[in-house]
Amino acid sequence: MRPAAQLDEPTTDGNHWETVKSLLPFLWVKGRWDLRVRVMLAMGFLVLAKVIGVYVPFLFKDAVDVLTGDTPPTVAALAIAAPTGLIIGYGIARVLGQLFGELRDAVFVKVGQHALRNVALGTFRHLHRLSMRFHLERKTGGLSRVIERGTRGIDFLLRFMLFSILPTLLEIGLISSIFWVNFGFMYALVTFSALLSYILFTIFVTDWRLKFRREMNKQDTEANTKAIDSLLNFETVKYFTNEDHESRRYDVALERYESASVRSQLSLTFLNVGQGMIISLGLVIVLWMAAQGVADGRFTIGDFVLVNSLLIQIYLPLNFLGFVYREIKQSLTDMEKMFDIISTEAEIADKPDAKPLVIDGGAVSFKGVSFHYAENRKILNNISFDVPAGTTTAIVGASGAGKSTISRILFRFYDITTGSVSIDEQDIRDVSQKSMREQVGVVPQDTVLFNDTIRYNIRYGKPSATDKEVEEAAKLAQIHDFITSLPDGYNAEVGERGLKLSGGEKQRVAIARTILKNPSILLLDEATSALDTHTEQGIQASLDQISKDRTTIVIAHRLSTVVGADEIIVLDKGEIIERGCHDTLLAAEGAYLAMWQRQQEATAAEEKLVQLAALDGETVSKNQ
Repeated sequence: MRPAAQLDEPTTDGNHWETVKSLLPFLWVKGRWDLRVRVMLAMGFLVLAKVIGVYVPFLFKDAVDVLTGDTPPTVAALAIAAPTGLIIGYGIARVLGQLFGELRDAVFVKVGQHALRNVALGTFRHLHRLSMRFHLERKTGGLSRVIERGTRGIDFLLRFMLFSILPTLLEIGLISSIFWVNFGFMYALVTFSALLSYILFTIFVTDWRLKFRREMNKQDTEANTKAIDSLLNFETVKYFTNEDHESRRYDVALERYESASVRSQLSLTFLNVGQGMIISLGLVIVLWMAAQGVADGRFTIGDFVLVNSLLIQIYLPLNFLGFVYREIKQSLTDMEKMFDIISTEAEIADKPDAKPLVIDGGAVSFKGVSFHYAENRKILNNISFDVPAGTTTAIVGASGAGKSTISRILFRFYDITTGSVSIDEQDIRDVSQKSMREQVGVVPQDTVLFNDTIRYNIRYGKPSATDKEVEEAAKLAQIHDFITSLPDGYNAEVGERGLKLSGGEKQRVAIARTILKNPSILLLDEATSALDTHTEQGIQASLDQISKDRTTIVIAHRLSTVVGADEIIVLDKGEIIERGCHDTLLAAEGAYLAMWQRQQEATAAEEKLVQLAALDGETVSKNQ
């Protein structure tokens, strides 16, 4: 398994066979005999189609010999009795060859689509199993393009490697054998040498030009990443009037893609010309030898036509084989990138014997917890505190003190360096992540909603909830009246990342879906710090209501929101420097008091500005 940091490294040809082997279980599916029978039937139809296809030129040869008078007497008598028999047989054979080819595709399509579905689903599920660190380090646009190209590569590989490469190789073997048996060793040798030269030339040049395709992919991914990143940050671009700057960044990436694309096309021209020369040379030599045989009386005109028909029959798919091989090489490269993602180790994984979390009140305990994202960047240092069941503990401190890290550790986005975190005396590393996260509800600072309806976003807390349960949750979150005032009500679309709603409305939706989840433990991660004072007061009332009788941990920036907490923990540089209730901490006249005074002064100044603005508004109205 590869770590995430290596996913952008170039892959090598040595990995191609491993990539193909990774795909085989999706074709020969364990326990699915219906799919296995389809694979065997498809291979049978493939062989029948090629055998009939190789036999077709022989019917054409016999027809030519009859018409030129070179046929043996027995065949001539048959032809005279039924002069159109060979031609009809020729037509029937061609139809049968096409029929078996179509049956092959019709039988195999379910196998191929089933494989695509399972690979895509497996990749999607694995991405959700990967750690927070992986998703923070990856670029969304580049990741989506890697998966898109990988899935497309699998589709191409299934269709063309199985039904183009293998049939062509079978046909090459059959036709080489026919030349040896019917015309002699030299014919087989020249034909096989021409075919082998073509294949080797194609492989050599394709491998040489693959670096241009990889560069195209790299620049395509880079351009796509820049475009998506810019559009996701549309508001920021507008705030700083940086449309031209974003266009230049995107154009630089497109220019690099253009340059790589030109080099790729020039190398493709060289490849096509070389392939054409090899095919023409082989065809000319064998036809010249056959013509000499006709002149010497060893072969008939029909034999000359047979040689030409067999060569054309093998060279036409072989010419296509050049394109297929190039695309298969590219498909394998694209698939390697996607399978690298699938093989990326999940940083946070359940133990083999992990059991479901058993809740008995929901008491949370941090004991001697230390944590760092990197060796030279320690975040928490020997943190210990308990949150008894049904109580509220607030964690406050300056930015960078480690407050939000505690919430990520409790939700097990990261594993701690030392110490232990337990729920009802069960270490969260010993229980399954799913069962633990089902018991923890989170209301984050930055609520990101799905681009769907309000009903869908609230119901996300419990997908099986009824409409009535959704509406009850919205009422408890004090957003039901707002929703019903909208033209589409609960079916109103919230837009990309919920941009059609205000900050307060999004937070209430987040609270409603957490209410619907009905967790034993509630985690409020600076849920109101991005809101204005008036909106915060309304949201805080909803939060107080849903945290009642629940074990609650509040990560807070504004101290006014945690006054009623059973215990307040003050963090500074990853260490607990003070703890106690609000009144006790004020009486201690330490860091908490200083923070409280600064925020009170800031709040007073904010209220004064609001009053002045209101007075100015009244003055303007009177003057008008």
